[in-house]
Amino acid sequence: MRALFAALLLAACAAGEAPAQPEAPASPASQSQSVPPIPSAYPPRRMLSIDCAGAFTQGGVGLCRTIPHAQIFVDGVASGEADAGGWAVIGFNREHGAEAHVEARFNGVNAVQTYTIAPRQFDIQRVNGLPQDTVTPTDPALLERIRREAALKAHGFESIAPLEGWLEGFILPVEGGVVTGHWGNQRVLNGTPSTPHFGYDIAAPVGTPIRAPASGVVTLAEPDMHYEGGLIFIDHGEGLITMYLHMSRLDVHVGDHVTQGQVIGAVGARGRATGPHLCWRMKWRDRQLDPSVALTALNEARTQLAASR
Repeated sequence: MRALFAALLLAACAAGEAPAQPEAPASPASQSQSVPPIPSAYPPRRMLSIDCAGAFTQGGVGLCRTIPHAQIFVDGVASGEADAGGWAVIGFNREHGAEAHVEARFNGVNAVQTYTIAPRQFDIQRVNGLPQDTVTPTDPALLERIRREAALKAHGFESIAPLEGWLEGFILPVEGGVVTGHWGNQRVLNGTPSTPHFGYDIAAPVGTPIRAPASGVVTLAEPDMHYEGGLIFIDHGEGLITMYLHMSRLDVHVGDHVTQGQVIGAVGARGRATGPHLCWRMKWRDRQLDPSVALTALNEARTQLAASR
């Protein structure tokens, strides 16, 4: 049941009606200007402390520095451990409250920081013209297929790769597209209220290349899922996983290591969609995050923390 619920959440992406003034995503080239070298070789800290930076907002993502292999807790929940350089990635879900407590523990000693989490306003987006069996499926055979695919997705989400692709900063996976759906909006699909939209939709012609926003390892690559069409997961390290929905072509396989900017496939319109677009999603340890926030947050966080000692 839990896997099926997760599948339905993932399926919440759909190409919606374009806003009155569609946004053109910023150029990936402009985002990468003045980015410092990846600081993985910086000397790690020797005394236990923790400092974090990034997007402290609902759906936000950030980085932390502490001593190597310290256990990380976010709001009291065990959230892995820092890597060999003392770096860790963290995130905050859509419903997060006004404060977040981030803690590092090592050998019975702890260090805690409290951060203010900015609230966000979410719109209601109505999407019509979807295939009805992608909104309210009833056929027993189809429901069984959905359960099988839910298990595949659950397995892909289990990855906790020992990587730090998030230290590279993120680039947009699609160039020259138009933003037609924002993360966190409440969805009404074919008149039926649905779960929030946990994707960032970029409309582009079928066949437009999709590129990896940062390095990582492919944990799922399926060409024909009921809700998502072509679907890829990439783990960028410590369970920070990005997802790519409705793809018309897949150029990578499970287990492949990808580099930032590498083409992983192409935009399509398969699954629960009304037109060609990429639904780009991000998840960290069961928390749904906004991938568009990462475009600036990760670069800014690593710049700030690399300068700290």
